[in-house]
Amino acid sequence: MSNRILIVEDEPDLLQTLAFNFTNEGYEVTEASNGAEALEVLDGDNPPVLVILDLMLPDMSGLDVCRHIRATSHLKKIFVIMVTAKGEELDRVVGFEIGADDYLVKPYSVRELLLRANGLIKRNSKESAPEENLEILNFEDLKIDLNKHKVYLKDKKISLTSKEFKLLKHFLVKADKVQNRDVLLDQVWGYSSDVTTRTVDTHVKRLRSKLGKFGNKIETVRGEGYIFNKSE
Repeated sequence: MSNRILIVEDEPDLLQTLAFNFTNEGYEVTEASNGAEALEVLDGDNPPVLVILDLMLPDMSGLDVCRHIRATSHLKKIFVIMVTAKGEELDRVVGFEIGADDYLVKPYSVRELLLRANGLIKRNSKESAPEENLEILNFEDLKIDLNKHKVYLKDKKISLTSKEFKLLKHFLVKADKVQNRDVLLDQVWGYSSDVTTRTVDTHVKRLRSKLGKFGNKIETVRGEGYIFNKSE
């Protein structure tokens, strides 16, 4: 698996600090100081496995860079960690709706960013390994191909982000069992519940909207979390 990451940041000192720390962590780091440079790297022959993306860029919004990633077939599986000075709940929700896997508000701890990046890539590495006992998950007209990382509804492919795929897989494996938000953050996102549980709510909302009639199977359990209800 590639360990190449792209850091998109227009503050030179911060870009240098991040590049230094991630290089020391064993990553192959490519730097970009604006959106145009980022798109050039992404559309090149060797795209990264993860992008650390500042939203306040001089030439375009980082949101547009993220949209490009999620709209391009061979880039969709790239992890995106958004970083920004904007910390309002609406800003976070917009970021997740566009397809971010994680979101950090400046000023942030470089160590925390490293841990989150490591967590995303480690989980990707585990899920890229061959499945010994489980290749296909089925529920009526809904099918998840774990090896090919694809989801079908009545044989029509559904476009899910990497995090939505993991969330749906978790719900089906744990069907008919209540999953609280802290457990989902740990099992799907790979880090502690110190991160806002609003992250889970936003992704569940997006996932429901893509699953057609099966979206209603993901039920909210008030005061607890969610359940994928197969029995009704």
